[in-house]
Amino acid sequence: MNFTDLTCEYDLIVIGGGLSGVAAAVAAKRQGLSVLLIEQNGSLGGALSNNCVYPFMNYKYVTKSGEIEPLSAGIFAEMIARHRELGGDTERGWQPEIFKIMLDGLVVEAGVDVLFHTKLIGAQTIDREITSITAVSKSGIIHLKAKFYVDSSGDGELLAMSGCDYVLGRESDNLCQPMTTCFRVANVDTDLYMKDRAKLQALYKEKQSAGEITNPRENILMTGEVGRGILNFNTTRVVRLNPLNPIDLSYAEIEARRQVLEMYNFLCNNSEAFKNSVLVYVGHEVGVRESRKLKGAYVLTADDLKSLRIFPDSIALGNYEIDIHNPEGGGTTIHYFSTSTYYSIPYRSLLPNELDNLLVAGRCLSATHEAHSAVRIMPICACMGEAAGTAVAEAVHTSKNVHTLDISTVQNTLERNGAFIR
Repeated sequence: MNFTDLTCEYDLIVIGGGLSGVAAAVAAKRQGLSVLLIEQNGSLGGALSNNCVYPFMNYKYVTKSGEIEPLSAGIFAEMIARHRELGGDTERGWQPEIFKIMLDGLVVEAGVDVLFHTKLIGAQTIDREITSITAVSKSGIIHLKAKFYVDSSGDGELLAMSGCDYVLGRESDNLCQPMTTCFRVANVDTDLYMKDRAKLQALYKEKQSAGEITNPRENILMTGEVGRGILNFNTTRVVRLNPLNPIDLSYAEIEARRQVLEMYNFLCNNSEAFKNSVLVYVGHEVGVRESRKLKGAYVLTADDLKSLRIFPDSIALGNYEIDIHNPEGGGTTIHYFSTSTYYSIPYRSLLPNELDNLLVAGRCLSATHEAHSAVRIMPICACMGEAAGTAVAEAVHTSKNVHTLDISTVQNTLERNGAFIR
C-alpha cells in the first residue's frame, strides 16, 4: 500500500469496522473487489468490542411449523458459526473477546485490507461522486481513493462530510436516545442475584426517589451472563446531550463511568450476591444509540414496521421491538412484535439522494427516530452491511452506480449467499 498520495485506489472503501462494516467489506471482497476497511479503534466489532454491548438482541422468528429460524442470516450467521467453532459458546452465553478475534480471521481470510487506528477527517466530492477521502493515522494525513464507499461509521461521518442530508436524533427537537456505558461484574452468585432481583429493583427506585441514586434510568438493566458468574449491565443513562458535540461526548464518558461505580456500589452494598464480586470491565467508550441518520431515498417509519411491510427492494429482515430509551430522562417506550412475524428494511434506506457512489449501513441508515430504535441492533446492522457490499459489487461488475444498479440481482445474490430478505 502506498498511502503518501492518491495512487492507491480501491474498488471499495468501508468506513467503520463494526459488524456492518465487516460484513460490507467481506461481501464485496468475496465478489472480487479490492476492499479497504478503515477503523478508528484497534479492533473490529464496533459496539460489541468497544462499548461492552451484549448480547445480540432477538434476530430469530418462529415459523408456522413451530421451528425457530434466524432472520439475520448470511454473513452474520457465518460469524455466529465461526465463533462457535473457535470455542466461543459457553454454558451461560457467548464470549465477546473470542467474537472479536473471529472477526480478525474473517477479514484476513477474505483478503480485505484493514487500517486500524485511522480516522476519517474529510471527503472530497465532484458533482455526484466522492472522489477521495482524507484520514489521519499514526503516520499523519493520508489520502485514499475508491470507486465506491460504504459509511458504516455509526455516526454517519462520511455521509455528513460528503454533503448528504441527515437528521440528528428525533425529528421534533434533535434529542438523541441516551448514551450508556455498559460494564461487567464477575464472581457474582447469580442464583442468589436472581432471588434478590425484585428486591433490588424496588430498593433502587426508593433510593432514586430519595436522591441517593442519580442515574435517571427507571430500573436496573442486566442484559445477560457472559460466562458463569459474569453479569453484563446496560443500565447507565446520560440524557439530553449531543453525541456529535465533543464537549457533550467527553462529559458523557465521565458521567457514565461515575454512574457505573454508583451502580456497582449499590449492588455490593445491598445484595449478598455481590459480596465477592469484581468490577472487571467498563466499556472502552460510552455507547451511542442514535446520532446522525441519513435522509435517504426512503425514510423507514414505525408504520412500516408495525404493518410488517415487505418492500420490493428488501435487503434485510427483523422483528426486534421499537425500543426507545427516553432522550430526556427515565422511561423506555416499547412496541413488541410477535416472534412469528417480521418486517423488512429497503435498499433505498441505505441510499443517499445526493451521491452515486456512496451507501450507508448500520445505525446511520435512513429511518425515523421510532423505526431506527428497532433496526439499529447488531444482527440487522450486519445484514445491512452485507447488502451494501453486495450492491457495490453489482455496481462495479455492471458499470452501474448505486442508483442505477439492478436491485433484483443484488437480492438474488444475497439469497444465494444465505441471507433472508423477504
